[in-house]
Amino acid sequence: MDWNEQRRLDKAAAADQKRKDDDAAAERRAKIRADEDARRRANRQADKAESRADRQQKRRDKKDRRRERAQTWHKNTRPGIVYQRGTLALVGASVAASLPAQIMHFAHLSLWLVTLPFALEGAAWVMAAGVAYADEKNLPAWVRWLLRGLCLTAAGYAGWINYDYGMQTNPAVGYGLAAVSLLGPLVFEIRQWVMNLSFDAAEKRKRGEAKARAKHDRARYRHHKDVVKLARRMVSAAPYGSLNLEDAFTAAWEIFYGTATPGMTPGLHAQQLASRQSLTKAMDEANGAPISTRARLLQRLHPAPSALISGPGSSQVASDLPPSSESPQKGGRKAPPPHRRSKGDALPFHPLAKTEAALERGASPKRIPVANGHH
Repeated sequence: MDWNEQRRLDKAAAADQKRKDDDAAAERRAKIRADEDARRRANRQADKAESRADRQQKRRDKKDRRRERAQTWHKNTRPGIVYQRGTLALVGASVAASLPAQIMHFAHLSLWLVTLPFALEGAAWVMAAGVAYADEKNLPAWVRWLLRGLCLTAAGYAGWINYDYGMQTNPAVGYGLAAVSLLGPLVFEIRQWVMNLSFDAAEKRKRGEAKARAKHDRARYRHHKDVVKLARRMVSAAPYGSLNLEDAFTAAWEIFYGTATPGMTPGLHAQQLASRQSLTKAMDEANGAPISTRARLLQRLHPAPSALISGPGSSQVASDLPPSSESPQKGGRKAPPPHRRSKGDALPFHPLAKTEAALERGASPKRIPVANGHH
């Protein structure tokens, strides 16, 4: 092999290797692009899912805020809240309307008297707040009326000053300023009066409930002294707050009388059972048919003979009557021979039927044990 042939083979091998390297590089680049595309798709899907979850969360937050605003609006627009806040708004408007005229009046007299209107208005409103405090603490009536008198005195003097100052401009201005000076304390007093009435109504209900409960407790102790004493001992034996008196009374009643129904005793259960039996018997007699379980059981155990079971003139058993003296029937048939009873030819009565028959006769058979009025 000469040199040229070797060189040609080397070039062919190098070209083939280069082609393989290029193919491998292209595969690597394609794989990298595919991985990058898959990563981008995954990121886009994750972003979409996240954005969808964010939108849903935003919608939920918006609904929650809307619900909270509705609840707040409903809470703040209740009649009592509107009345109380409206009263305070009127009080502020009254103070804002009455102060300027007083300030100008006293400033015209002397600059040293500029603070006097604030003292007058402050005294009126401090006395009004004192009335509310006296009502809250349930102080004697004379304290409230003294504070009311002081409040009206300060407000009346401020109204007189506003009236005198306003009359110099126009009678309507004078009357208006005087009215607005007295409007605030008057509205505040009306508000306090309404609150006292509502408080008195609630207090009366609470006192009535407490009085009725005390009366019930006294009657319970008088009628069931032993049960109440045991219930109180059970409450004192239990940890504090773990057992209330009502639950303890129910448990004590069950200990004394065997039933968890307060008021029921074994004697009352027996009386209830006897009354039910009497009612069932009376209903059976009135309807002409058994409606009770006992009567239906007796009828099933000992059914009454029915004429529909056999044809006319026939009988399932031989007759116990003596033979008739009449002639035999047409066709030469003779009357059946007289039936003679023998031992074991009749079915014995069921024990339940014997027991119920003894009960109806007034006998005293062996009773079935009764627990809480039920067999």
